[in-house]
Amino acid sequence: MSTPNKDIEKVEVRLKWDPSSQGEPPNDLDIIAATYPADEPYGDPAYLVHFDSRAPDGTITLNRDSRTGQGLGYDEVMTLELDRISESYSRVVVGVAIQQRDGHKTFAAIENTGVQVREGYLNLAESDFSAVGAATAAVVAEFVRDASGVWRFHDAVRGFDGDADSFAATMGSRPSGR
Repeated sequence: MSTPNKDIEKVEVRLKWDPSSQGEPPNDLDIIAATYPADEPYGDPAYLVHFDSRAPDGTITLNRDSRTGQGLGYDEVMTLELDRISESYSRVVVGVAIQQRDGHKTFAAIENTGVQVREGYLNLAESDFSAVGAATAAVVAEFVRDASGVWRFHDAVRGFDGDADSFAATMGSRPSGR
């Protein structure tokens, strides 16, 4: 369906952090996207996109993956081509999880964290995770397709405590107050 409204078409989620101190286990943060079907937007995700995976139709890809945070600028980048996602999906939730292989680690324990959600040169959202410092994972973006087919962005950083698997299973649950 064609509409004269400008909506969100293609976004990047960019993540950065500093490497751990010498002798410490590496800081490994991961971007995770979950896509939800239109008939059950708060149920189980239809599919997840994270390291070593991509959307079955190629609309969501992790362009850059880091296991240490070493490098300049943003260490992980995920691209979401919302304008190409099938109409059978109406919601995409993006989160960041800290790998917990070497013990419990929170955002407060990792230096210079930052996430940006961008459409072209426009920052839709930016966070340093300070509001969820005690969390081990956080939802950083939610995109919802409305009845006219237009994608809307919801900016809200919500923290979780648990490993990456439990986060991926619950990151799309209905936020309180909605």
